[in-house]
Amino acid sequence: MKSKYILLIGSLMAIVSTGCQKQPATVRGLSPEESLATFEVAEGFQIEQIAAEPLVSDPVDMEIDEYGRLYVVEMHGYPLDKEGSGSVKLLEDTDGDGKMDKSIVFADNLVLPTGVMRWKKGILVSDAPDIWYFEDTDGDGKADVKEVMLTGFALANPQHNVNNPLLGLDNWIYLGHEPAATAKVYTDYFSDRGSDVYFPAHADGPKLPENALGRSVRFNPDKVLLENLSSQTQFGHTFDPWGRRFLVSNAHHIYQEVFKDRYLRRNEALLISNTIESISDHGNAADVYPITKNPEHQLLTDVGVFTAACGITSYTGGLFPSIYDRVTFVAEPVGNLVHADVLRDRGVTFTASRLFEKKEFLASTDAWFRPVNLYVGPDGALYVVDYYRQIIEHPEWMADDVAKSGAIYNGIDQGRIYRITPKGTPKLNWSNRLKLGDGHLQEWVDHLASPNAWWRGHAQRLLVDRKDKAAIPLLEKLVGSAESPLARLHALWTLHGMDALTSEVLIQGLHDTEAGVRENAIRMSEDRFLMKKSAETDRVVAELIKLKNDSSPKVRFQLLASLGFVDTPIAAKTRKDLLFENLDDRWMQIATLSATPFGEDNLLEEVLQRSRPGDTQYASLIERLSNLTGATGNMPTIKLLINRALVPGNTPHWATAALAGLTQSLRNRAADKNTLAPERERLLATALNSPDAALRRSAMNLLRVIGLPENEGTADAIAKAVANLQNTALDAEKRAESMELLTISGPEKYVEILQNLITPAEPISVQSAALNALSSIPDTTVSGFLIKRWASLTPSLREQAIGTFLGSEPRISQLLDALEAGVVDPSVISWPRQVGLMANGNEHLRNRARDLLADKNASHQEVIKTYQEALTLTGNPENGKQLFAVHCAMCHQIGGKNGVFYGPDLASIRNRRPQSIMADILNPNLSIADGYDIWNIELKSGETLQGLIASETPSAITVRNYGAVERVISRNEIHALTAMGVSVMTAGFNQLIDKQQMADLLSYLRQSE
Repeated sequence: MKSKYILLIGSLMAIVSTGCQKQPATVRGLSPEESLATFEVAEGFQIEQIAAEPLVSDPVDMEIDEYGRLYVVEMHGYPLDKEGSGSVKLLEDTDGDGKMDKSIVFADNLVLPTGVMRWKKGILVSDAPDIWYFEDTDGDGKADVKEVMLTGFALANPQHNVNNPLLGLDNWIYLGHEPAATAKVYTDYFSDRGSDVYFPAHADGPKLPENALGRSVRFNPDKVLLENLSSQTQFGHTFDPWGRRFLVSNAHHIYQEVFKDRYLRRNEALLISNTIESISDHGNAADVYPITKNPEHQLLTDVGVFTAACGITSYTGGLFPSIYDRVTFVAEPVGNLVHADVLRDRGVTFTASRLFEKKEFLASTDAWFRPVNLYVGPDGALYVVDYYRQIIEHPEWMADDVAKSGAIYNGIDQGRIYRITPKGTPKLNWSNRLKLGDGHLQEWVDHLASPNAWWRGHAQRLLVDRKDKAAIPLLEKLVGSAESPLARLHALWTLHGMDALTSEVLIQGLHDTEAGVRENAIRMSEDRFLMKKSAETDRVVAELIKLKNDSSPKVRFQLLASLGFVDTPIAAKTRKDLLFENLDDRWMQIATLSATPFGEDNLLEEVLQRSRPGDTQYASLIERLSNLTGATGNMPTIKLLINRALVPGNTPHWATAALAGLTQSLRNRAADKNTLAPERERLLATALNSPDAALRRSAMNLLRVIGLPENEGTADAIAKAVANLQNTALDAEKRAESMELLTISGPEKYVEILQNLITPAEPISVQSAALNALSSIPDTTVSGFLIKRWASLTPSLREQAIGTFLGSEPRISQLLDALEAGVVDPSVISWPRQVGLMANGNEHLRNRARDLLADKNASHQEVIKTYQEALTLTGNPENGKQLFAVHCAMCHQIGGKNGVFYGPDLASIRNRRPQSIMADILNPNLSIADGYDIWNIELKSGETLQGLIASETPSAITVRNYGAVERVISRNEIHALTAMGVSVMTAGFNQLIDKQQMADLLSYLRQSE
């Protein structure tokens, strides 16, 4: 019941799936002249075509340099040709009519190039596994210098490859990047996982392991610096004028990188589940409004919502009306449109709202219009890079008959670039006519005040490259006197890039009237913290402290994050002040906890004193701080915290949160039982006698980690627990809690008692607890029992029961025996668990599971055929809603509602053809939504987990399991992490609903909002 969200970022070569043989295109789309008439652009704007075939084809990115030379990246090899068909072309308008009429191949023999950026006297081109530097030294328009700047990135499916190099305000080069996709069909072509990422010219330089950990990267070639970023993006990323970075990925058309990797690295014990924030107020998989006539969509393509968002670009050109100064554009090639959002401040982050209601900034009636990237030029125009193809889907997830047909090659020799400007704007006049590169220092400094970021950025780059000391006083004067805040901003970063930023000038920036300048000046001050301590450092810190009451939340957040590097009493006090004054913002909490700890700075103590009952913000902070306390391994401090939390007769309101934090951190740390002996006794007394159910559970969970006391009191407690279990008059919750004690102490002594509790006559909570206790016995006792009792197990218990079989190979073998014998029906095994069985590490078990569970294509086609009648029946959406709640809501939501956020959101499914929806319902193995692969995680403790990776940071991953249960796991705990290369959803819906119910479900899915 889900579809693959595809971002196709390059040109589709005519390549058959066996042998990579190139084929000629058989059908062409509209001519360049005809396609220009298909557009609807926002009122007040005009669109013109500046380049088209035969000068250019398969364009995926562009760059205009300081001389007005237009570089266009052509990716001809997509999807399967890795023989070096990609190129970079130089385009020129020789007659001044505003259209390119000359083309030269600047660089060729590229594999699957994905981006271009001006650098030094040449260009950088991303082409996995490499980042190339090309330069033309003899003026013939062709590169004769060809050097690999970086290497080691995975050469996988091009939609996941490293892409779009961008020069940041901070003079670092940023690369879009995400983990390599696991090929399931074309494994021979795209199974590369990457290697160490490094500078080939500097073998002893920095290295990033394993495809840069699948995260975005920034590097500085001049200083040989290379760093991971804290987030990942698919194809494209952008900066607003103040250097804040925004990302994109298929259905998620805009999200912000909020917390930086360099801050997380200060405190590896801090487990953070996410460093990004989705900022769209119209949701992920948001509705879009195409105007396409006769749209070309394949079986697994969603329409009417974002499914292929890419090429995100902040408008920074200064030519459009002023509201566009806060607009971010996103390309949507499946919908044949370009979307626009207005960004508004929301505390530390932003909210992105539609610029237009129920319409788009740009849309085309031509189904072959495929915008994949955007660019803001020196004239302030928005340039649209049009991939122009009939079919944009990748054959990895396409219907087999279409993938093997010649149709996927249609339009292979076409491609266009468009220019959007306000009506009345003259034709472009920059082609090979700019002289910025030949300018003098004052001219470059003056351009830092331009309203167009193209001029500001290139001028800053040229000044930093030249490093002419004569520019320093000019730049310092600009910092102090420029009317434009952006001029002051760029002057500061230019001085910083030239290693010429003095403390005096930096302090000017710290007290600038513009919040964005202050925010950036704080970032620049970090260099001084990381150098040897000096009077200058103290002076800068003193000025920073003055900003703690700044009116801007973004300034306060940056101050808190940056002060985490400062190890002084005044910095520690300022961090506390900022925390307590902004406690309701989780990013402020995270920034505080990421700081380098200062001496005996007992933040936890102060938080405990300030907290109040029922305050959830303080509770979350206490849990995080207690987690950090446990992670230090300081046993006296741990003992003190436990004892303070368990004061007899006067338990503090924060006790539950504190114990929960300690449990998480001590789970994988060996604790000295003798050292914690008194604390274990108190925990047991609390677990048995506290009137607070949440506190009882927290105490018992911690005892699971550190063990029960070894004394007569424990024996008496266990005996009482056994009596409680058999007392049916006792409250069910209390009986279930008694089961927890037996589980910790050794349930193998109580097998018969536990088995007798698993009966329909008992409350489900008691049965569930008994089953958990039985399952903790490390043999096949529970498996044999369940198979014998299977017929009497209620549906609500069977899902849990299936889970008990998956803990060991002998248990799995017994489950497969039961499946083979017909005792257990495959339909009762949820799709994530079927995946686990079919991807088992034991080859014999894996093959048995696949024989029993994997879909047989012929039989599924027969099932689909028998359900065709459902497409002719009138469905009742109300009945369908009930069916969705029973059969689908356990894994899926629709637009973020009416279900559990585990599998893909089905908001877009209403836009698909009924026959396509039904085919996926009956045979969901047809596709896997991007990002919903199941992973196998082996922990160093011996525990094995399976689930979706919901999010990840440099220090932790969040694993989401069935029912949307999440667990944050430190990377230090992980022994091995493996993607399971099988389909994650299984069939069996035909056994659950009849044809009329199918019609009802289709009716509901098609009309759901």
